[in-house]
Amino acid sequence: MYALVDCNNFYASCERVFNPNLRNKPIAILSNNDGCVISRSDEAKALGLPMGAPIFKWEGFCKANNINVLSSNYPLYGDMSSRVMTILEQFTPDVEVYSIDEAFVQFKGFENYDFDDYGIQMRQRILKWTGIPTCVGIAPTKALSKVANKIARKFPNETKGVYVIDSEEKRIKALKWIKLGAVWGIGRGLQKRLKARGCKTALDFVQLPDEWVRKTFSITEWRLKKDLEGIAKLELDELQTKRAIATTRSFEYTFSDIDNIKERISTFATSCAEKLRKQGSSCHIIYVILRSDRHKKNEKQHRTSKVVNLPYPTNSSLVISNYAVKSVVSIFKKGIKYKRAGVVVTGLVPTNNHQLHLFENEDPKHEPLMRAIDRLNAKYENYKIKLGNQDLKRTWKMRQERLSPRYTTNINDIIKVK
Repeated sequence: MYALVDCNNFYASCERVFNPNLRNKPIAILSNNDGCVISRSDEAKALGLPMGAPIFKWEGFCKANNINVLSSNYPLYGDMSSRVMTILEQFTPDVEVYSIDEAFVQFKGFENYDFDDYGIQMRQRILKWTGIPTCVGIAPTKALSKVANKIARKFPNETKGVYVIDSEEKRIKALKWIKLGAVWGIGRGLQKRLKARGCKTALDFVQLPDEWVRKTFSITEWRLKKDLEGIAKLELDELQTKRAIATTRSFEYTFSDIDNIKERISTFATSCAEKLRKQGSSCHIIYVILRSDRHKKNEKQHRTSKVVNLPYPTNSSLVISNYAVKSVVSIFKKGIKYKRAGVVVTGLVPTNNHQLHLFENEDPKHEPLMRAIDRLNAKYENYKIKLGNQDLKRTWKMRQERLSPRYTTNINDIIKVK
């Protein structure tokens, strides 16, 4: 059996844990730079605040309806997510973290367990230890556990937040109930093609002939179909080494000077290098991206990028930052107001096993230096050691005018009990 454990309105729930005054009140969480709504509480949804709403257009609506609007507090959300996932590992060792607020778990050797009771235990422990409400869907396959979770979320009073699909009757009933577009793995394009075939619900999809599904679509859609039939074809994903690593961000303001952009690119490149070292990889290729603000139609637009092939594989922050900064200088245009930039490293190879260059290789001093920097930054956090061309005060410059305290990750923001 599999379970899909999903945190309810996760970002809003994290804020409520430490600020009880927000309970039962509408909450909206904004994206980077306080741009648009990326998470809403049930109360905000009921008032009609749409997902993705640009806050500058909906500011009046939020004030009129007393919606609490907050900036994204990613350090808090990430820490609370880690706590929830750690608790799940107490129930089974087979846990796949699917996103920041949900995880699949697999129950091997749990044949004689009462899964309704076990799901309730999971919910209660997470709620008691973290304050985060969850819903649990349990079924013979991953795709069906997603369906079961949606039922638990839709009917909290009847299910107590836990729904188990453990019979053929429940499976058929669930597939009749869930619409095609709400099925995990069925996007807009696939949904459109299936509707042309007369499919409206998940049950219609699973009743299609296997041969037709494989011939018309691919092995992926066939596996999803079999999973919804109760035949497990989608296993837990194992942690794999990434083939490319990217760090892209919008600026807090538009920049038209090269100095600010060079600083941002250096910071993004350093972040990529740190991620490379963490997974034991080095890169052959650097891809630098620079974009103007596409929303400002009256401004000059410029969208550009540059690919750099390195003479040798590296994960040194010094080397990657140096090449990235030189690249952005070469593609920068005066008079353009830039809003977004990014660095992508690819062509990854294992650091301890790659082809050496006959004439050019990295300075051997870089490896112990990077190791020392990583160790100090891990010990003292907040990136105390940086390159000279980085801003020494902040790693990510974002507009966060409505930011709540980082209650669990910053000692200065810890709650004081009087």
